[in-house]
Amino acid sequence: MYEKPDFEKMKRLSADIRIELIKELAEAGFGHIGGSASIADVLAVLYGGAMQIDPENPGWEDRDWLVLSKGHSGPALYAALALKGYFPMEVLTTLNKGGTRLPSHCDRLKTPGIDMTTGSLGQGMSSAVGIALANSIQGRDSYTYCILGDGETQEGQVWEGAQTAAHFKLDHFIAFVDDNKKQIDGPIKQVCEPFDIAEKFRSFGFDSRKVKGYDVEEIYHAIEEAKAVKGKPSVIVLDTIKGLGISFAEPEAFNHYLNIDWTMAEKGIAEIEKRYAEGTYPGGDFKW
Repeated sequence: MYEKPDFEKMKRLSADIRIELIKELAEAGFGHIGGSASIADVLAVLYGGAMQIDPENPGWEDRDWLVLSKGHSGPALYAALALKGYFPMEVLTTLNKGGTRLPSHCDRLKTPGIDMTTGSLGQGMSSAVGIALANSIQGRDSYTYCILGDGETQEGQVWEGAQTAAHFKLDHFIAFVDDNKKQIDGPIKQVCEPFDIAEKFRSFGFDSRKVKGYDVEEIYHAIEEAKAVKGKPSVIVLDTIKGLGISFAEPEAFNHYLNIDWTMAEKGIAEIEKRYAEGTYPGGDFKW
């Protein structure tokens, strides 16, 4: 259910999400670590108090909904769900294994707490807008959140969804863009110039703001400001760093997907704990 904001608790949750993410991918031997790490902080804010949820009743009709449109970052969301009690922590060790309930990309039919199957980039935006519209028609006060990748905004379907959300004045729809400046083929500006993402959404009729995507207080307050907006949807562009907070991933030029062993994992986890104790976690201005 709804919780009052506890920013230190959210920060700790983001550290634990990164730690469990590392363990998941080390157990699997590989995975999408860069874009999973860069959304750990927004997930910590959402599941640490911003969203109305009930882990014991994932299908609660009046809950807030989350669509992870960049479905390849599912391992970060699985970590958040396990830490909040949607399923036992040991299930995280089954990522991508035969018979698992945790496929590499989100599947609502397999995993408790997953509101929409995603992975085909761009489609999650349309799905989330549809959920928000349905909740509006049914008179529910629920919020629908959607997390997009910056590279994902190259998909035309994102903008079809944005136009629809604005047309129906869906003020209970809040999108996040993980602006980590990289995609699988390299720096986003080299692949396809995104221009000003926040301004593009504004031109589509959105309330638009940009925050440090690794600052839980900034993210939380941006959500509260978005909730106060009436008659239009909102977008929060998260200024992030791909692989942030994970020492073996953050400095890598191509860190969308990495092979990971337990030696790397144990060092990465120890460094997260050290920086958390020192008060320098998760970073953003820190260079390894």
